[in-house]
Amino acid sequence: MTKTAATTEISLPALNIQTIHLTLVGDSPLIVHAWSEKAKRAMLDKQMKRAAKAKEAKDPEADIEACFYRFEDGRLGFPTVGLKAAMVSACRFVDAKMTVARGAFHIDGELLEILGTPRPREDMVRIAMGTADIRYRPEFPDWRMPVAIKFNAAVISAEQVANLLNVAGFGVGIGEWRPERNGSFGRFHVAVAGEAT
Repeated sequence: MTKTAATTEISLPALNIQTIHLTLVGDSPLIVHAWSEKAKRAMLDKQMKRAAKAKEAKDPEADIEACFYRFEDGRLGFPTVGLKAAMVSACRFVDAKMTVARGAFHIDGELLEILGTPRPREDMVRIAMGTADIRYRPEFPDWRMPVAIKFNAAVISAEQVANLLNVAGFGVGIGEWRPERNGSFGRFHVAVAGEAT
């Protein structure tokens, strides 16, 4: 005689997932720096123990172009993971748990569009062993960034999401030389009602 496995019906409560649409307004220039194909290739060559090639002559325009994050249609963007990381990091300033925040909200897609006109910048930087180098990167002096954030309303409210984003803009920032990395770039605030977006 064969036994049949008993089936158990389960009932899952529906998640209360909501979306809030906000616009970030830059309070200081945003410096972007994507990994260039040249840098990725050099890193891979080193890891695969390939012979090092002679250093190429600097090409500031090509270096700046390689630093952009681009959508397939050519629009300029910023990685969503960078903005979420800033919000999670900002939990330290609002007495919230980072582990909870990581699962309480999400930003879909890989890039967020940057609305603004970039300009080139030249900086002296210190690299390995304290060697000085010149870096060419783009910066957006005036910028805005629309963002849609999905959140679990049973865990966090729309007001808390907006506040966390605002705190991140002041204390953490995004991009290169942000406050979290001892700089003052990439600061922003959440646009409020009546503010031009």
